[in-house]
Amino acid sequence: MYIGNKRKIINDPVYGFIKIPFDLLYDLIEHPYFQRLRRIRQLGLTHLVYPGATHTRFQHALGAMHLMTSAIDTIRSKGHTITPQESEAVHAAILLHDIGHGPFSHVLENSLVESVPHESISQLFMNSLNKELNHSLDMALEIFNNSYSKTFLHQLVSSQLDMDRLDYLKRDSFFSGVSEGNIGSDRIIKMLTINNDQLVVEAKGIYSIEKFLVARRLMYWQVYLHKTAIVAERMLVNILKRAKEITLSGEELYSTPHLKFFLKQKLTYDDFKTNADVLLNFSLLDDDDIMSSIKTWSYHNDQILSRLAQDFLARKLYRIEIQKDPFESSVIDQISLQVANNLNLSLDEINNYFVFTDTIENNAYSMNDERIKIQYNNNELKDIADASDMFNLSVLGKTDRKHYLCYPKSALK
Repeated sequence: MYIGNKRKIINDPVYGFIKIPFDLLYDLIEHPYFQRLRRIRQLGLTHLVYPGATHTRFQHALGAMHLMTSAIDTIRSKGHTITPQESEAVHAAILLHDIGHGPFSHVLENSLVESVPHESISQLFMNSLNKELNHSLDMALEIFNNSYSKTFLHQLVSSQLDMDRLDYLKRDSFFSGVSEGNIGSDRIIKMLTINNDQLVVEAKGIYSIEKFLVARRLMYWQVYLHKTAIVAERMLVNILKRAKEITLSGEELYSTPHLKFFLKQKLTYDDFKTNADVLLNFSLLDDDDIMSSIKTWSYHNDQILSRLAQDFLARKLYRIEIQKDPFESSVIDQISLQVANNLNLSLDEINNYFVFTDTIENNAYSMNDERIKIQYNNNELKDIADASDMFNLSVLGKTDRKHYLCYPKSALK
């Protein structure tokens, strides 16, 4: 165990010099579980659209930790008590909030493992670290799970105005070059306070919150749900889907040992909880495992796997059409038939891997979750949707759903 000075200073491209405020956080950052986040891209495959967007979950977690320090300082300065132990715990909770992400972040949450969200895996990693560190994370886990007595501490970690969102919008804007996401995180944090154990925003910060919500909506359409990134992600999911199908059929398929562990069996959340090998192998799995395997698969004799892999590596991404209404089945059938004839594959194979439709949703402000509250001088609280004088802010509370259809461009020639 390192016993020197653990209060390191890190040079972050977004915020400048940031500090590690507690020794425990240094120990967490140095752990192999956390170091793995250096090898997981924050924005999955969005770098295929915005070449600069190659930043990692590691950078994001450190940025969220830095913003937590600012938030704690602000709240304390307004007369609210946060003990040193609570501060350490809430810092640990935000630092580890994304530790359960798999390769390429959200892309493979439902392909390598079945319906196991990264938040659940983060919890298991935190449980493991807590045992290893003599229960130093007991309070952090309570805050993470919203079972601690001070609810606002959980809201700083997970809410519609948490340090996670404040960092990723600003950071993703910085690295992608999409300036619409460049929110005033410092200004928002300075406006935070506590009212009846709830995280609220002082009235003079209302315009910063409006900009934050608009920026979030724009970033979803321009970055997170960019049509090219959607296509690339679906192609990657289908590559893993085909690789898993081949492996489960009994054929020996090259892959790194940790990836093979997930390809050769169907694993659920119960497997993560009851079998230590599952979490161990997941902790050794990152973007590099996926890419090195795909390069080899591009030469495989299975036509579906090799074509998907070759097109993915060469960035020969599929055409995507997006519209408000569902696509007519006759249109999908016509495209599928043409692609099947050109690729000499069955319609089932085409519809499973090469022609697919789904929906995307953008909801900048959820009306169903805990609302963002604005506090006025008389301590009156209003929902931001009611307090705002922006005529279209209520629109941000509605889910905007669109349908998309993907298919190979070259196969229709």
